[in-house]
Amino acid sequence: MSDFIIANARIITLDQGDLPRRGGEMGNLGVIENGYVLVLNGKIDQVQSGSPDEAVFDKSEELVVVDAEGRVVMPTFVDCHTHTCWAGSRLDEFEAGLHGVPYLDILAQGGGIMSTVKSVRDATQEELATSLVGRIALMASMGTTVVEVKSGYGLSTEAELKMLRAIHDASQEIPQLVSGTFLGAHAIDPEVDNFTDLVIDETLPAVAAEFPNITCDAYCEEGAWSVDETTKLFQKAIDLGCPIRVHLDQFNALGMLSKAIELGAVSVDHLEHSTDKELALLADSSTIGVLLPASGFCLNDAYARGRFMIDAGCSIALATNFNPGSAPMPSMPFAIALACRRLGLTPAEAITAATVNAACVLGLQDKVGRIKVGFRGDIQLLDCEDERELAWQICGGGPLLVSIDGEIVHLLSDGELEMDGDE
Repeated sequence: MSDFIIANARIITLDQGDLPRRGGEMGNLGVIENGYVLVLNGKIDQVQSGSPDEAVFDKSEELVVVDAEGRVVMPTFVDCHTHTCWAGSRLDEFEAGLHGVPYLDILAQGGGIMSTVKSVRDATQEELATSLVGRIALMASMGTTVVEVKSGYGLSTEAELKMLRAIHDASQEIPQLVSGTFLGAHAIDPEVDNFTDLVIDETLPAVAAEFPNITCDAYCEEGAWSVDETTKLFQKAIDLGCPIRVHLDQFNALGMLSKAIELGAVSVDHLEHSTDKELALLADSSTIGVLLPASGFCLNDAYARGRFMIDAGCSIALATNFNPGSAPMPSMPFAIALACRRLGLTPAEAITAATVNAACVLGLQDKVGRIKVGFRGDIQLLDCEDERELAWQICGGGPLLVSIDGEIVHLLSDGELEMDGDE
């Protein structure tokens, strides 16, 4: 464990306002113009303006002291929607897409999700866990230390359980927080009769028995799960004590948004084609809208109307949707840049969506997503003095420093920072 102080920093605390943030509150970053953050025993111990000379702690403790020289310190990112556990390659489909083949056509031809399903079924649990650890490490180098990871590339009871066990195994090997989600309703297996009934009656109960209270997700879309099928799944999940989330309105508005709100969904994700009427219902609900601009960037330039949603009073989170097909993108900074350029968010709103609001989606708002006393020492130091550079810069070099649970795990360059003490 690294005890450390980051001094002389512009601190983005995100520690003001109600949770989750919505409407005008999303632009309030809770900035300390010049201050310090003290991390002891893995937790944020002090967050103050002024000099660390004023900090009260045992001065005999050996500390790493980092002079931020006016740079931005902020919470690490919380990526609340990913499909980071997979096997195999989708490069052939990527090239087909470049030649104009639509994603839904690729899916109908046995590609897309079903291509990855075959590879996942052939992979071992250990192989899935090992590759997942590597991808999460890559995400940490870009400032993400909390990652939601969905199953959904198994589409059988045995393979879905294998994925969820691999996600759990990976979570035990690394300091990052990993939140597993059951997505057995990711697609329809065309080779299995009554597939949706099988998932509802067999796979979901088996998963809930081994992973109590796990979140249950579904992909409601033409060619995938219908509104009626998704509703039936969620009613069973609720009976089993599982929170629900849902992919919806990515290509078509089918009416699942209002049904998800009625059922008490934690989040509704994608929303590229949601109607004004249903977004008004979202604004009046406790459900959080999770925006995934990498999908539009990679597929069809269709984006959720983030500006409209925030102005309507919706609570919005932002995520990468990192997956091998429609969003092979591990970078939350790039998601922020896209959110500002294509969804109409301001930099402050996008940062809020990628941290504290994303933590609310995962039920981790009392642990991560803010620079707050008692929270995990999940902190990043950016190589800039103005947080708007996160939105302005495309494909930058990543944070100078990342700490996870109070441990400094990433330091971009020894020559970039003035550091005293033993790291």
